[in-house]
Amino acid sequence: MTVAHFEKTRVMMYSHDTFGLGHLRRCREIAHALVAAYRGLSVMIVSGAPIAGAFDYRARVDFMKVPSIIKLRNGEYQSMAQHVSLEETLRVRRTLIRNAAEALRPDIFITDKEPLGLRGELEDTLCYLKAQGTHLVLGLRDVMDAPDLLAAEWARRNILNKIDLYYDNIWVYGPKGFYDPLVGLDLPPGLSHRMRYTGFLRRDRTKIDDASERLGRGYVLVTPGGGGDGMNLIRAVLGAHSQDPDLPRTVVVLGPYMAAKDRAELLQQAWGLRAIEIMDFDNRMEDIIANASAVVAMGGYNTFCEILSFDRPALLVPRTQPRMEQAIRADRAAALGLVQRLPAERAAIPTEMAAALRSLGKAARPSEATAAVAAGLASLDGRERIVADVGEWLEQRRRNDLHPLRIANS
Repeated sequence: MTVAHFEKTRVMMYSHDTFGLGHLRRCREIAHALVAAYRGLSVMIVSGAPIAGAFDYRARVDFMKVPSIIKLRNGEYQSMAQHVSLEETLRVRRTLIRNAAEALRPDIFITDKEPLGLRGELEDTLCYLKAQGTHLVLGLRDVMDAPDLLAAEWARRNILNKIDLYYDNIWVYGPKGFYDPLVGLDLPPGLSHRMRYTGFLRRDRTKIDDASERLGRGYVLVTPGGGGDGMNLIRAVLGAHSQDPDLPRTVVVLGPYMAAKDRAELLQQAWGLRAIEIMDFDNRMEDIIANASAVVAMGGYNTFCEILSFDRPALLVPRTQPRMEQAIRADRAAALGLVQRLPAERAAIPTEMAAALRSLGKAARPSEATAAVAAGLASLDGRERIVADVGEWLEQRRRNDLHPLRIANS
């Protein structure tokens, strides 16, 4: 339902995406909710994701691709174009982002997860936009990392003071009480009052299409998200099927970022496993999860939101490198009864993984974790609260005439 008409209002979003699809998919979900709610509002997503163009976007949502930088499994970065140095690529990205901000002159700028951007590439733009009166918002996942690791990383870069300096508001994309992404950090006075727990971001089916319907229904879905670090999860599932050929029908989606050598190895391992079907990638994972009987995943933010949204029994096998994010989320969700959790070292044992896969047939759905649901710890109200916040800020700006919205002549 349209709340208001904000003619020629512009929102700019930053999604640095170096390892998976999480940041881009989250930004896209928020952008679609905003343009659906407000006539006249448009969104530009700035992303380094190599496959940003593989997704569909609503009218008034567009993206600007900046040169890609990939995050290696050891946490280091390198330019996707290996003939160009990381420093050169970062310089180009900084310039493009700043130029886009100057040309677009956004009313609201939303940063996903990295307060100063990749290697600080956003700070110059944030300083410029702050001086222009742009409303600056930082969006954080429900879980960032282990508190001691995050505190050390942010202390080295003076991140908390920079957040305090630049950002007007902080969204936490999860319900209050599920987890505090800044737990254990010494926050500057008043910063916590700018934090808003939105609830998780609900996902909807897209539309019935040949890709999702070709698979039928009732399969176990195995998804490692972007796939860049999903080799071990899929290898464990295939090992379980080799151990127990009578396991239920299983659809494995490798993900667009899986290395070619890993992809080839898994295809060879899957040869002859009659219950296994393998797909490379589908840009409408919502439909594929909605048709599944259960989900096996690593526990990234977007997949977890989809598990909750479509109320699917799930087994999470989280990674612990380069961040503890997935493990913390999986532990918390399992403790609340929302999912089952299996450590990676146990998943690597074929008999244990086979047993875990079999147990999914009798596992509870997230909605059956009645205490967690009643306490709002699986809340999926994120889009609605974000839309309400944006409307409130734009109305306040219009009333105060601090930065008059550009009204069309018509």
